[in-house]
Amino acid sequence: MPGHTENEITVAAPLDLVWDITNDIENWPSLFTEYASVEILERRGETTTFRLTMHPDDNGTVWSWVSERTTDREGRSVRARRVETGPFQHMDIHWEYSEVPGGTRMHWTQDFAMKPDAPVDDDWMTDNINRNSKIQMALIRDKIEQRDRESRAAGVTAN
Repeated sequence: MPGHTENEITVAAPLDLVWDITNDIENWPSLFTEYASVEILERRGETTTFRLTMHPDDNGTVWSWVSERTTDREGRSVRARRVETGPFQHMDIHWEYSEVPGGTRMHWTQDFAMKPDAPVDDDWMTDNINRNSKIQMALIRDKIEQRDRESRAAGVTAN
């Protein structure tokens, strides 16, 4: 059965800041701990095609793939899909942002299926994505909230 994950977190920072930081693909290697590098391959309007490369896994394997990502700032959402699917039959991602009391809620949905010859099955990957999304979202929240605090402190100091 295909995999489906949904994870969310509230970031105590303005939506514009959360949007800008999380959609700055070139800086993902400093935002996400799992990515070693990103290479922008093409930009067409709000759509970016890029290659992500991960840090080596426990076996020393370096995973890399090409994704296409389309942002809709007005609609506060992002849709992405893997172009080079690797072990996935498909991988579709949807990020939603909303203003909530105390900050910005980020909601990430991933729908995917593993290929029959993939080294892991849909259930394993669902558990892996759920576990890792929670870790990455918490790290991203902490980085954005720190940047927001520093920005506010600098604004107060400058006045």
